[in-house]
Order: sequence, then structure tokens, then C-alpha cells
Amino acid sequence: MHIAYVNVFVSDLVRAVDFYVTVLGLDIQYQSPEHGYASLTSRGLRVGLAVPGPDQQDLVGRHTGIGFAVADLASEHGRLAGLAVNFPMPPTEQPWGGFMALFTDPDGNVFYLDQISDDRS
Repeated sequence: MHIAYVNVFVSDLVRAVDFYVTVLGLDIQYQSPEHGYASLTSRGLRVGLAVPGPDQQDLVGRHTGIGFAVADLASEHGRLAGLAVNFPMPPTEQPWGGFMALFTDPDGNVFYLDQISDDRS
């Protein structure tokens, strides 16, 4: 058994796919707006974007616990901030020795942006 994908819940699939592909650079694998689902990939990890049902709207706009790794956090923060990506926490040295930020997608879903060297990614 292994983890095959993680889902992030979004309110507007077309807008979300545009953000994750154009801004974050993920590759689109599959999308079905009529079914409210898209599958994206990044270095072997699959991320699903899913529009929740009417009784599941509280799943949109949450802290996902998902982290994106970059080699140069300051540079990537500057690039993303220049594209109007929201950062509730700017790049910050962590007490445990890490260097990370928090950013949101257009629905307010929160992600980590972590500077990780290739030997840790």
C-alpha cells in the first residue's frame, strides 16, 4: 500500500486548475469540469482538485498540511508574491532550523512553502 494522491477541495475548478498549473507549475494529468475533478502531478506526487458537494463546503479554505519544497525560498516567495499569491506567513526561520512560509490558493486553502535541499526532498 502507498499514498497515491491527496485531494484539495476548491470552489471553482477552472480557476483552481489555472492557478495550480500557471502559478505553481504543476502538470495537468486529467480534468473533468462536469464531474468537478482534476488530477495534477508534481515530481511523482498526484494532487486532486475536487469541487465538494453542497453539504461539504466547509472542506474549502482550510489548512491542507501539504508542503511544497523549493531550493530557494526567498526567490520563490518573490516570484509568487509578484503574481499576487497571498502569504499569511512570509519566509521565516523556524525554531527547529527550517526556513518556510505559508501561502494560499484562490480559495484560501493554506500550504507550506519550505526551503528543502535536494537531499531532504
